[in-house]
Amino acid sequence: MRQPDTMQVPTPPLPVTRLEGPPPPTVSIVVLTYNRREVVRQTVASLKALNESWPIVVVDNGSTDGTADALAAEHPDVMLVRCDCNLGAAGRNAGVDVVKTPYVAFCDDDTCWQPGALAHAAHILDRHPEVAVVNARILVGPANEEDPTCTLMSRSPLSAGGLPGHRLLGFMAGASVMRADAYRDCGGYSRKLFIGGEEMLLAYDLAARDWAMVYCAGVVTRHDPSLLRDAVRRRSLLVRNAIWIAWMRLPVRDALDETWRAWRQAVAERHPLTTLADTLRGMPWALSRRRVIPVPVRVMYRRLARAERARDGASEMKGERLA
Repeated sequence: MRQPDTMQVPTPPLPVTRLEGPPPPTVSIVVLTYNRREVVRQTVASLKALNESWPIVVVDNGSTDGTADALAAEHPDVMLVRCDCNLGAAGRNAGVDVVKTPYVAFCDDDTCWQPGALAHAAHILDRHPEVAVVNARILVGPANEEDPTCTLMSRSPLSAGGLPGHRLLGFMAGASVMRADAYRDCGGYSRKLFIGGEEMLLAYDLAARDWAMVYCAGVVTRHDPSLLRDAVRRRSLLVRNAIWIAWMRLPVRDALDETWRAWRQAVAERHPLTTLADTLRGMPWALSRRRVIPVPVRVMYRRLARAERARDGASEMKGERLA
C-alpha cells in the first residue's frame, strides 16, 4: 500500500541576536600643555580615571622639560601631538585637527573635567543645535570655590530665549565644550594673539555666524592653578589682545571705549610702556583683519558693556575690584 506523500515544512530561521558594542564617543578631550610635565601627567591620569571612554588628545606646545616623552611612555593610549614651538592658544588647533568626534572638550593642563560633565555637555549640544559652546562651572583649589567669572556668567543680562543656560558673548578656553565644525569654520584660535583673552575673537566670530554660547552650571570642571606661569607677561598680553580684538571686530566708538579701559588697566598694573610698544607693533596686522560684528552681536556687546560699567561703578563705591 502506497504511503501518502509527506510535506517537509521548512524550519524557520533562528532569531539572530546582534551583539552591539557601546555607541561611539561624541566628545574628545584636547589638553594643551607647555613645560608642566608633572602637572599634565597628573591631569591625564585624572581624566583617564573618569572611566568614561572619551578619547584624549594632548598637545605639547614645544615643551623643553621632557613633557612629551614622559606622556608617550606613561600613556601610550593617549594621542600625543608634538608642536615644534610654543604656539600659545593656537596649539589647540592642532588638537582639533586630529579629533574625529563632533564635539571637543578643551582642558588646560591644570584643569580636569568632573564625572558626568562631558556626557551632560554632549546631551545639551545634541538637543540644542543652535548652541556651539557650553561653558562649564569652574571649581578652584582644594576649597572648590566657584571661579568669579562663572559667578558673573550666571548673572548674564543677555536674553536666554529658550537656550539651555545663560547666554554669553564669550567663554573660557580651558573650560568649554564646543562643536568641532563650528570651531574649524571660524579658524580656531589666532596664532598672533598667542595667549591671554584669545577667546574673545573666536566668540565674536561664532556669534557673527549666529551660534549661541551658554553657561551651564551642571557641567563642571576643576582648576588647580599651577604656579608655573608668567603672571606679569600674561597681564600685558591680556591688555594688548583686548585692544587688538576691539579694533578687529568692534565699531569705532566701542573700540575706543575698550582701548581706554584696557589702557587704564595697563597703567594700574604698572606695565604701560611695554604693553604700548607691543600693541602698536601689531596694530597694522589687527587693522588689516578688521571685520565689524553684525548689528545683533553689537546689541549684545553693548548690553554687556553697560552691565559691566554698572558693576564696576558699584564696586568702586564699595572700595572693591572685581577679578
